[in-house]
Amino acid sequence: MTNRSDSGSISNIFGAFFEAWLVRQEHFLDELLSAQQRINEARDEDQRDLVYRVLLHYQQYYDEKSRIAQRDVFLVFSPPWFTSFERSLLWIAGYKPGLAFRLLTESVPDLSDGQRVRMARLMEETRVEERALNDKLAKIHESVAAPPLVDVARRYGRFANGEIVEEDVAIDELKSALESVLENSNLLRTTMATKLVDMLSSAQAVRFLAAVVQFQLKIRSLGLERDADKQRELNGGGGGRSPIGNW
Repeated sequence: MTNRSDSGSISNIFGAFFEAWLVRQEHFLDELLSAQQRINEARDEDQRDLVYRVLLHYQQYYDEKSRIAQRDVFLVFSPPWFTSFERSLLWIAGYKPGLAFRLLTESVPDLSDGQRVRMARLMEETRVEERALNDKLAKIHESVAAPPLVDVARRYGRFANGEIVEEDVAIDELKSALESVLENSNLLRTTMATKLVDMLSSAQAVRFLAAVVQFQLKIRSLGLERDADKQRELNGGGGGRSPIGNW
């Protein structure tokens, strides 16, 4: 079982990775916006290469998060490297996959009829998967609150000689169940995003990914600002809310 010291170390490791990942994310946004401005000049293969590199960058994030989850899945479900605002928007330790469809329709209004049909089909498939994962997570919550599991802590204690008892088994089962749901939710996000990009032209994919990255970085910036405002209030500094505070 992971102790508090281990969790702190794991959090620091991933926090450092995430900050460096965000810096690279900002560089990718610059590339995407530049590609948008030169959309009629850029070669299709160059646009596709940029799209591939952005998707690979996201895959690196999910791979690293999966490694952290194997060490402490509870930490991933309440990530301290996120701002409180970012955490309030999480669905199974990440953004809800369906969000991508809204960003797509807003950033790529020139979808063909065929693309819209394919997107609608993928949207429905994604909703079905989201509901299934919601049901699995709800069952996990029910099992945690169920009397048999609650009674474990009441009936058993850790023996002085360090022998593993039922409470450890119960926690291991809970961790395993959460890891499974997390893995499936990450797979849904990455698979759905890949399918969306595959149905777009290279120019459309650039606009879509630019919108996705802009959204993520804007939420991050807003979350940092709100946390800073709260900290100033706690310190008695007061201060007014930013004009974008109600965004």
